[in-house]
Amino acid sequence: MSADVSKTVRDTGDPAPVQREVVGDAPTGGDLEAAIAHQVRLLRRNAGMSVADMATKVGISKAMLSKIENAQTSCSLSTLARLAAGLDVPVTSLFRGADVEREAIYTEAGKGAVIVGRGTRVGHHYELLGGLRGQHKRLEPVLVTLTDDSEVFPRFQHPGTEMLYMLEGEMVYGHGNAEYTLRPGDCLLLDGEGIHGPHDLIRLPIRFLAVTAYPDNHESE
Repeated sequence: MSADVSKTVRDTGDPAPVQREVVGDAPTGGDLEAAIAHQVRLLRRNAGMSVADMATKVGISKAMLSKIENAQTSCSLSTLARLAAGLDVPVTSLFRGADVEREAIYTEAGKGAVIVGRGTRVGHHYELLGGLRGQHKRLEPVLVTLTDDSEVFPRFQHPGTEMLYMLEGEMVYGHGNAEYTLRPGDCLLLDGEGIHGPHDLIRLPIRFLAVTAYPDNHESE
């Protein structure tokens, strides 16, 4: 059974995307007051409120809000809560840019750890590019290579969400009852609980990036 991948983005009622871009004057860490000042000022302006409007809305003086936005004072927890409520954002969003250690993993080309997966016995080559545990899940990217020695029999099923990004070659990949022809540049995002795996290797060699987001309670096999 074939299934076409729709190129149309439909309104699903999901929340708006999280802002990812960092503006040029955003603090990069080391000063909590500066981080709060930047976020309060940015969010207030994005909401179209003046300093006076915002001060009135959250119940603090205009002078106090001006000091907060200029990093001239430290906010109490109650003031932070009132600012967040007035801006309609979580309190944690006011700390963005504060000096909190964040993990990053760099893997040089060709230096990923070779791992054994379910398809190894039939010629599939897996290169782990790192593993990073975020706030709610573990993210695991793997570079998969299929060659003339590979067979197409392995099927996979696991918790979490998986994204395949095709780099080289061409193959037919199955997920549940659907099949997708993947060529370089194609991307397939799938629910890992659905049985999936390559059905037909059309043009070898095949290389694709498989990134899986596992739930917190999942342990690697």
